[in-house]
Amino acid sequence: MGATALAAAGVQGAAHAAEAPLPVVITGEDRVDLSLHSDNGDPTEPQVDLRIDVPGEEFEGDGEVPSVHRGEYTIRIDARGLRGVAKADLPCEADGLVAVCTGYDLYAGTTFNRVGGIRLDLSDDSEAGDTGKIVVTGEGESLDFTPLTVDVRVGGPELLNRELSAPDGLKAGDDFELPLGVMNVGGLPAEGTVLRLLGSRGLSFPDAYGNCSSSEINTGDLLRQRTEVLCTFPGTLDAGAAYRLSRQVRVQTADFALNDIFSYSFDPLEPGEEKKIHRGEGRRQGSGPDLTLERVADADPARYTEYAELDLPRTNTYDLELTGASASGEAGEKVEVEIGFRNNGPAWIGGLRSGGEPFTFTVAPPAGATFTRTPERCTPAGVNGSDPAYLCFAPTPMLEDARLTFPFELRVDRVVEGAKGRVALPDWDNPYDSDPANDVAWIVLNAAEEPGDDGTGGSDGGPSDDPTAPGSGDGDGSGGDADDEGTGSASGGGSGDDADGGLALTGAQGVGLLGGAAVLALGLGAAVVAYQRRRAGRDGEAAV
Repeated sequence: MGATALAAAGVQGAAHAAEAPLPVVITGEDRVDLSLHSDNGDPTEPQVDLRIDVPGEEFEGDGEVPSVHRGEYTIRIDARGLRGVAKADLPCEADGLVAVCTGYDLYAGTTFNRVGGIRLDLSDDSEAGDTGKIVVTGEGESLDFTPLTVDVRVGGPELLNRELSAPDGLKAGDDFELPLGVMNVGGLPAEGTVLRLLGSRGLSFPDAYGNCSSSEINTGDLLRQRTEVLCTFPGTLDAGAAYRLSRQVRVQTADFALNDIFSYSFDPLEPGEEKKIHRGEGRRQGSGPDLTLERVADADPARYTEYAELDLPRTNTYDLELTGASASGEAGEKVEVEIGFRNNGPAWIGGLRSGGEPFTFTVAPPAGATFTRTPERCTPAGVNGSDPAYLCFAPTPMLEDARLTFPFELRVDRVVEGAKGRVALPDWDNPYDSDPANDVAWIVLNAAEEPGDDGTGGSDGGPSDDPTAPGSGDGDGSGGDADDEGTGSASGGGSGDDADGGLALTGAQGVGLLGGAAVLALGLGAAVVAYQRRRAGRDGEAAV
C-alpha cells in the first residue's frame, strides 16, 4: 500500500494546493487551572496534548498510514504570557518560553498528528488569581492553520467533596439518605456551583428538586447504564469555606442491585452554563422545592476529598448455575452437547470496577471422547494441547436473569458406558454466590439406563470414571477445529453468537451482556479494581 498510497496522497495534496489551502486545526486543552494545594497531577504528565486535526477519515487498517498532505510545516508555541504566572515545559526545540516544532507528513484526523505535550507547574512567583496564556500557531505551504490559545489560571476555585460512609444494614431494595457537602480550598471564590449525582444501573434518585434535572440511560451497554442528576446553585462559595445541602439526598436501590456505584461531585458553575445544563436533550427538570447550600462553621478540611463514591449495597447475592448435557454415540460418531450457564439472581453482576471481567469455568471431555468443535469463548486449558479440557468465559456485566449456552461437539473415540466430563466453576469462596452446590455439572456419554438420573445437572457428586481423563483412540485432546473458532476472549459481551461454535446469550432487555475494556463511564474517577478480586484486603472479603 505504501508507495501507491503516498503517491495518491501527493496528488491529493497538490489538488489542495491548486484549489485552496488545506484547513487544519491545532487542538489541545484550552484551559488549565493550577492548584495551590496539590502537585497538579503526575509531574511527568503534560496537562496539554497538542495535535493537528486534518479533514478526512482516520486510517484504521494495517500497513503504512497514507498521508493527506506532504510538505514542511512548523508549529510555534509561545508561552511568554506565563512569565511570573507558572513554569512551562515545552516540547520540540525550545528557547526559553518559545518552542518551534517541525513536521512534513499530515494524516487525516488527529491520532497520527501529535505535536507534543506541555507540562505546567507553579513557579516561585505564582499567586492565587494569576492568569496567563499560551498561543500556538502554525504555518506551511498550502495549509491554513487555526491557532490554539491555552488559558492558564492559578489558585482559582477548587472544590472538594465531603467524604462518604456506607449506611449500616443497607439491603437491596432499600433507600437511604446521604449528607453531601463541599469545601472551596482554592484561592478565589466560586461564583456558582453545579452538583453532579451519578448512580449505576441499580441506583436511582426518587426526589425531583426544582433546581435539578435528571437523565437516564437504560438501554445499550450495561456498563454505561446510569442515572445522572445535575443541580445548580447560583450563589457564591467563598474561598476556604465549607457548605452542606439543605436536605440529604435520597438514593433508591433496586432489588437486583449489588456493588452498584454512587458518586457525587461539585464543580464551579461556568457563566451561562445553568440553562445549557437543564435544557439538555433528554433531561427532565424537577418540580419540587429547590435544594440550597448552607454554610458550615469549623469544617475539618481532612473530611473533604476530590473523589466521593460508594459501592453498594454489599449484602445482595446471585446464584451462578452450570447445567450439563447427555448424549449417546457409537465409536467414530460425532455428537453435540450444550452446556448451560445462568444467573438465578436476585442480583445482577456488574463488574463495574473491572470494566467487565468475565467469570471462567472449565469443561473436560468424558473418557473415550475428544472435543472436535468448541464455542468461540472457550480456549484450550492446557499448554500445547496437553490438557483436553477447555476454559470458557462468561462475560460481565451479567443480568440478574441471564441465560447463556455453550455448544460443544464431541467425537466418540471408544464407547465407555456412563463416561462423565466435569464442567465446573473455580473452587472458590465466593461470598456472593448463594448456592455453590450447582457450580458443577457433567457431560454424560452413553449413560446406563437409570431413569431420573443422567448426572447432567449441577452437583458436587463425582463420576465413576476419571472426569478429566483424556480421550483415547485417534483423538489428541487438542480441541479439533477450535483453533479456527475459539478466540479465548477474556472480555465480556457482544450480542451473542450463533450455535455454530458461538455463545448464545439471552436475558432481560434482549441481549444485554456487553463487556469490554472500558471502565464504567460515569466520571467516577476511581482506579480500576477487578471485580473478582474486590477489595479482599480492605473489607476482608474472599477473592472471587
